[in-house]
Amino acid sequence: MTRRFLFVLGSARSDGNSQLLARRAAEQLPTGAEQQWLDLTAHPVPDFEDLRHDSDHVRPTEGNVALLLDATLAATDIVIVSPLYWYSVSAQTKRYLDYWSGWLRTPGLDFKATLAGRTLWGVTALAHEEQVVADPLIGTLHNSAAYMGMRFGGVLLGNGSKPGDVLADTEALTRAKTFFAQEAPFARFLYDR
Repeated sequence: MTRRFLFVLGSARSDGNSQLLARRAAEQLPTGAEQQWLDLTAHPVPDFEDLRHDSDHVRPTEGNVALLLDATLAATDIVIVSPLYWYSVSAQTKRYLDYWSGWLRTPGLDFKATLAGRTLWGVTALAHEEQVVADPLIGTLHNSAAYMGMRFGGVLLGNGSKPGDVLADTEALTRAKTFFAQEAPFARFLYDR
């Protein structure tokens, strides 16, 4: 099966540090691996409305929500590219993940079964020297993968605040060269439920 990477760009800044780092990692993908890059700022979606106790969700057939759903279902690998905002993912990224709740409850979609076994990755830039501040972001992605029965490839972290700063983070650029080459294990919840 041909690998198909969906890069979900969740930055408020075009060509920000997280995206630059993701592009460096993507340069190392094997020949034949497909790539789709979707910028959540260029493809905005409305706030998610939770209907689970009121009515069924309906599969979107047009617009940005349909675009994101179709791209998500088609991907073998989903890469969340979000800067660290207040110790977690950006608002745009969180909204995209919120839509997963609705897609789980959309009749006939089999969203969870479709994503099971696929891989969730993360790429983020942060302005802190201590990478431990990214633990909440990593936990969000890891636990999301665990809930969906997905593999979790981890999060590629880079340091950068001003545009282009991450390109001076030689350790992150070195990790980017092999980031997608690793075999991702199935995710398990970080905490006992």
